[in-house]
Amino acid sequence: MRKEQGIQEFLDEIGKSGSVLGLSSIRRLMGELGNVQDKLNIVHVAGTNGKGSLCAMVSSILREAGYRVGAYTSPAVFCREEQYQVNGEPITEEEFAAAVAAVKEACGRIQAKGQGLPTLFEVETAVAFLHFYWKKCDIALLETGLGGEGDATNIIRKPLVSVLVSISMDHMKFLGDSLAGIARAKAGIIKEHGAVAAIWPEQEEVRQVLEEACREKHASLSYAKKEEAVGIHWEEGALCFSYGEYGELKLSMAGAYQAQNSICAIKTAELLRGQGFQISLGDIRRGLRKAQWEGRFSVLCRKPLFLMDGAHNEDAAKKLRETLKMGFTNGKIIYIIGVLADKEYGKILELTLPLAWKVFTVTPGNPRALDGEALAEQARKYHKDVTPCKTVRQAAAQAMDCALEEGGMVLAFGSLSYLGELKRACGALCAEKYTREPNE
Repeated sequence: MRKEQGIQEFLDEIGKSGSVLGLSSIRRLMGELGNVQDKLNIVHVAGTNGKGSLCAMVSSILREAGYRVGAYTSPAVFCREEQYQVNGEPITEEEFAAAVAAVKEACGRIQAKGQGLPTLFEVETAVAFLHFYWKKCDIALLETGLGGEGDATNIIRKPLVSVLVSISMDHMKFLGDSLAGIARAKAGIIKEHGAVAAIWPEQEEVRQVLEEACREKHASLSYAKKEEAVGIHWEEGALCFSYGEYGELKLSMAGAYQAQNSICAIKTAELLRGQGFQISLGDIRRGLRKAQWEGRFSVLCRKPLFLMDGAHNEDAAKKLRETLKMGFTNGKIIYIIGVLADKEYGKILELTLPLAWKVFTVTPGNPRALDGEALAEQARKYHKDVTPCKTVRQAAAQAMDCALEEGGMVLAFGSLSYLGELKRACGALCAEKYTREPNE
């Protein structure tokens, strides 16, 4: 217990430094840890929306092909251990404590030399590198935190594939207030003579940035285009579409935007196959069907239907609206929304609220949260029936009652920081009040 307390105290103290972009600190830290990142095969993933989904898909494909796969994603939604997975299994508390202890010792040596300590994200990234090295992973999927070029994960020198998913306006405080500037920061993960897979950017300025970066680095570029997914529809809870030689594909991840993400995952797998990884067409088909990523249009409960999605910026809200319009507007949709104050929540509300029948607002458990009352006031600009709730559980209970009475569905979205609490509340309500099992 004392060891665990010491670990947590160390993380809390490190966390006070906030977010700092740049690679000098992580280089010092990894130097103290033997630069184990250079001994790993890595797929590096950057972008605004879709990083976690892409990692889940590629991980599932590689596991079907028989490989031992690590995956490092952020932020944590349900528990911190989920950020570090090997073959879909989160790091254990003991493994986490051992890795943090090793990083803490390295920080002590750095401090003894009179050098500055790393940030919390740098420590978490070092934990990921150590864990995947100790677990002898064949390949590791690494998701950037902020941006790309100055992100701690960008210490890796030669990724097998660099992947750029959807890029849009977000984290402007750190990455700049122009789309081209944000794209340049994220394109910083592209390496000399590297292989790049990317979601086709709708904005010309983003395409120009990515293509220029690839030309400068003599890197290959393979785009995943939305129109390549033919005949998108839902069938028994699965998203179905056809894609080239793969024929009809089925995804458990049901958001319409996942079709394009899955094509990007396929292109990533094909680039890995070109580097000697044995990945069959069947591995890809099965891997996509089995891939799961909670919090991305995922089902919490089926009676009433209760979905949650981490749409927390304008681009994600557009994709969520597209999914709803394609298959869910034939019934009443009850929203639960919670957002952070530094997000463009006005645009999110404008895009999504016209499809709602009733809206409940909440205050996420995050220091940057926008108060649910203030969110409700903003939401009333776009919808007449908005109710602020004091707790997430209260919102879930009222929304589920409405959905049952009206034969509708519940959709919770906004900040990822309240989805863990929402999942627990929904599970408890299903067991206590509705006597129905939540979706597993």
